[in-house]
Amino acid sequence: MDNALYVGLSRQMTLRRELDIVANNIANANTTGFKAEDLMVRTEPAKPARTLGGTNPVKFVLDDGVSRDFSQGAMTKTDGDFDLAIEGQGFFKVQTPGGERYTRDGRFTTSPEGKLVTQAGAPVLDEGGGEILIDPKLGPVHIGKDGTLSQGAAQLGKVGVVRADDLSVMSKDGDNLYRNTSNTTLQQAPNAVVHQGMLESSNVQSVVQITKLIEVQRAYESMAKMMDNTAELTRSAVERLGKVN
Repeated sequence: MDNALYVGLSRQMTLRRELDIVANNIANANTTGFKAEDLMVRTEPAKPARTLGGTNPVKFVLDDGVSRDFSQGAMTKTDGDFDLAIEGQGFFKVQTPGGERYTRDGRFTTSPEGKLVTQAGAPVLDEGGGEILIDPKLGPVHIGKDGTLSQGAAQLGKVGVVRADDLSVMSKDGDNLYRNTSNTTLQQAPNAVVHQGMLESSNVQSVVQITKLIEVQRAYESMAKMMDNTAELTRSAVERLGKVN
């Protein structure tokens, strides 16, 4: 019976983790460029190998990491001069104290020095890795579909948009940023289209996530009830054995 309790506990731990992830998805349903996440689980035999009823091996349920849905979110028109959205695969490049980071959140603005920056103040980088400077005296900024910035006849550069062939290397890094965990440099995204005056909404489907939240809560409660029943059976067995003796 201890085996059943251990297996139940392992499943409760993954359900608790899944509950946190689903709740985080719901909380970020309106976060620009946010990508929905899901828990991956796997089963692993107990070591040393144990069996239930002498035949079936005991397998624990383990947290195998978080998967991320990088599918396109809906485009929302804002008409903001520095609001940018990427259509297709790709990420904007930004510079942080920890190095280059990547984001789908295109809510950009300008710093007092004229730099194009994120809401957190991180400089947005051009395709060569340099900062983008904007002179308000030159008039309004136009940003083309390929990311080229211009003011009148003057070209200021090109917003850096890169892609990862393997999206699993993109690790969440806070502030709606991602970090490249591979040893390879991300390449330019030639097929990505940049839309000025638009933002990409979160791809979280609220109804789906709320339904999943209810399912996870019910599964957790069911597992807790099963474990309570197992513990009660153990107590009853001990009491009966004590009376026999």
